[in-house]
Amino acid sequence: MKYQQFIFESYDFDPRTGELRLCYSLDRTLSFTERYRFDFPFAGYDPTALDRALQILFLVAGVSYYKAFIPPEIVVNKASMDSSAAAFLSKTYGKGLGEFWYVNQLDPNTPVNFPVTSSEVPNITSPPGEGMLVGLGGGKDSLVSVELLRGQTDNLATWSLNHRPQLTPLVERIGLPHFWVERQWDPTLKELASQGAYNGHVPISAIFACVGTVVAILAGKGDIITSNERSANEPTLVWQGIAINHQYSKSLEFERDFQAILGNLFGGSVRYYSFLRPLSELKIAEIFAERSFEKYKDIFCSCNRAFIHTSERMSWCGECPKCAFTFLAFTPFLGRGQLENLFGGKNLLMDPALETTYRELLGIEGDKPLDCVGEIQESRTAMRLAQEQYPELRKYEFELPEDYDFRSVEAHSMPPEIYSLLTGSITLLVS
Repeated sequence: MKYQQFIFESYDFDPRTGELRLCYSLDRTLSFTERYRFDFPFAGYDPTALDRALQILFLVAGVSYYKAFIPPEIVVNKASMDSSAAAFLSKTYGKGLGEFWYVNQLDPNTPVNFPVTSSEVPNITSPPGEGMLVGLGGGKDSLVSVELLRGQTDNLATWSLNHRPQLTPLVERIGLPHFWVERQWDPTLKELASQGAYNGHVPISAIFACVGTVVAILAGKGDIITSNERSANEPTLVWQGIAINHQYSKSLEFERDFQAILGNLFGGSVRYYSFLRPLSELKIAEIFAERSFEKYKDIFCSCNRAFIHTSERMSWCGECPKCAFTFLAFTPFLGRGQLENLFGGKNLLMDPALETTYRELLGIEGDKPLDCVGEIQESRTAMRLAQEQYPELRKYEFELPEDYDFRSVEAHSMPPEIYSLLTGSITLLVS
């Protein structure tokens, strides 16, 4: 079927139950409702600030339904968007759907035009929130952020979206205040394949950023902290002359764009940044191995398939590119037995089924996998170190830039006083 309009119909939040409904439609003939539940006690909050946070979540989360048929016109019934917000949304949809365009063999230059509904969004003067809110996904990166910040601030908490049974052991082990959020997609999405609907990757981390903003306002926090490393900046592949980045909404480019939108919407009362942005995946793996592996080895998981099983525990599949890269990244810093135990006794570097995956990670065959994996040069660095332990791995031949240092600290977009917390922690670890 062909639809002409994707319509942002309405959003509604009930402060008594913590339930949020986001309503969309295609030509007002096919409707969708996405639901959230913010399951924690609310602090005193500014209703105007909350409404703005709900609006930006409403607008960004619509990408999951818009992409089903890519109608040419976008209509916004309930939200105030000035030109900067409209430009942000058009860019986030366009670039954030990069992998979607590629997988579905669609034009990556497909225009996504959000309308301007207001000449100017007035400033608000809400007092800044207090404390830091770290997004928790279950993997090593967010745990590194937590452990580097622990003890350096008196007001540190975590939050998560969905997967409460699997994440509860990890939350309890961390031992900090935690804010739970549940999200329910409209089940109609699964039924649309018969109508010729498209499916594929969306900029999920952009949605997380918006949910985190709502959590921060409801919880009275000021800083929304992610744990996106610099490897998220590297494009995955090039399609029709356009760089496609599986991790676009984790990139520094998106981070800065979202910071600008938050500045327009909230002034300085809410801040968003990645605490690990200057670091490579290898440096993060080194920090985790030294500081946190023993504490979390039985309950953390960086596999993107960790939550798809019915088990109430996260588990490593040992088959996907993320598992393959994680095993490689940890190899220089963990003992062979420690690492194999993490993957149920399996050594992924020795698995013939993963040889093509490793060749892709190393940039010596095909494209880098469409997954949350490291830069090609850091995969090569890790493999070079792994070859010292495993002579069999010398079958992988590649060049490595002499000036590359995985321990270097590079570009970021965090406040200066927060950056000093990171560099101080790293200096203490290195010394």
